[in-house]
Amino acid sequence: MIRAFLRRRRRTKLMGTPLPAEWWTIIDRRVPMVRTLSASDRRELGGIARILLDEKRFEGCGGLEMSDEIRVTIAAQAAVLLLHRDTAFYPTLKTILVYPRAYVAQSLRRNPDGTFTEGPQGRLGESWFRGSLVLSWDDVVRGAADEIDGHNVVLHEFAHQLDGEATGMDGAPALPTASRYRDWARVLSGEYAELTSEVHRGHRTLLDPYGSTNPAEFFAVATEVFFERPGAMRAQNPELYDQLALFYRQDPASAGDSAKGQSGTSGPSSADQ
Repeated sequence: MIRAFLRRRRRTKLMGTPLPAEWWTIIDRRVPMVRTLSASDRRELGGIARILLDEKRFEGCGGLEMSDEIRVTIAAQAAVLLLHRDTAFYPTLKTILVYPRAYVAQSLRRNPDGTFTEGPQGRLGESWFRGSLVLSWDDVVRGAADEIDGHNVVLHEFAHQLDGEATGMDGAPALPTASRYRDWARVLSGEYAELTSEVHRGHRTLLDPYGSTNPAEFFAVATEVFFERPGAMRAQNPELYDQLALFYRQDPASAGDSAKGQSGTSGPSSADQ
């Protein structure tokens, strides 16, 4: 109990301590999606990022030398998923391992067509159920730089961490009520089945075909699209969008509409293109 009290007090202090200006310079340069947040959301994101930087260990692998730029760029994106939420700040995650580029690992993976492939696999990242998360720095940079392509390895892997806070990485993160679980299961199982069917037919899909691998990957892929192409998801998969908006307590499509209106432009927002 004393330990929990001290942790809460430390986190409260960190949340109220502004990030250094040089860290904000890194975030605004490396993570353009953060530039569009409201002033209050930026303050909250800065506090969350500071807690993650304080509590998680970042390690360079494969010859990569760890730096504030790497740590801050990753922490800022991970913080996006925690905005507005009563969060434990990825409680089982201890270490974030960062390779300079995509790396090779042995794996047994299920392909979208239902077959399995065993052997070495090039990876951009992976998230383990307890302890560690792995990222490719090249792909962290690439995914953050294009905030409307629907692909972001940091959002993907940290979504797996949120998923694992409930019963395991199975596509069903912790939800507050039984009715929310029923709605979540109905919508996401249906959307997952639809994506799997479309992939098997060779159709082009808004969500990356990798999301048809299993429900856990579907949730992670859907999270990428929710934050990077929210207008398109709201138009094509409105029930899925609504479930993710409830879970993340954010409405990025409406935020994009508001920003578009304030800019005075009349064309489609970048999130819808």
